[in-house]
Amino acid sequence: MRNIKMTIEYDGSNFKGFQKLKDNENTIQGKLESVLSQMADEKIEIIGSGRTDMGVHAYGQVVNFKTNCNLSLNKIHKYLYEYLPQSIAIKDIEEVDDRFHSRYNAKRKVYLYKIDNREYPNPFNRKYTCHVSEKLDVEAMREVSKVLIGEHDFTSFCSSRSKKKSHVREIYSITINEKDDILEIYVEGNGFLYNMVRIIAGTLIDAGQGKITADEVKELLELKDRSKSPETAPAKGLFLYRVKY
Repeated sequence: MRNIKMTIEYDGSNFKGFQKLKDNENTIQGKLESVLSQMADEKIEIIGSGRTDMGVHAYGQVVNFKTNCNLSLNKIHKYLYEYLPQSIAIKDIEEVDDRFHSRYNAKRKVYLYKIDNREYPNPFNRKYTCHVSEKLDVEAMREVSKVLIGEHDFTSFCSSRSKKKSHVREIYSITINEKDDILEIYVEGNGFLYNMVRIIAGTLIDAGQGKITADEVKELLELKDRSKSPETAPAKGLFLYRVKY
């Protein structure tokens, strides 16, 4: 069997997340599997590098699947372009070693969170940014972000519904860029917990509004209590930016 790796991007606005649901195919995985299975005339199961929640987008989600289909990569790409919804696009497609696994082989992931920091929101960005009308103190946000870099138990920064045995993760970098009135927060780490990046984004927004300090964030890490942390930022501002192997 062939092992096909694809890098995909999608607008997650109208999907119920990446992972296929039992009673609903309106997911990224569900759409991909449906079209690929039709193309290959066999059941195709997609493996994703990770899940994205309902409303979250991606510039660089990575998936792989096994198939007996003998179509060329170019023809597979064209077929997907024709039959997938316009909100899902294949950026790159290649045949890889049989042992490649998009989730287990991933070394690092980069997420991007976008904030529209104009007084009044830009209507063209409304589906892809979190609007904050109050001018944010970016330097204060950067100071707080430094506390989160490194290996920590991120129990205070993940959903209480997280089922992971360990909440220890390592963040390698948090970079905040300003482009006109858009703030771009890039978070790179070895793995992320349920809602972790969105809670970090919410924490940095609070820092930019003077609601939380670096010392208080240190205390949150030590408390390991989600109920004490800032609110989870909206899903629409979050993008899976890149997966590194």
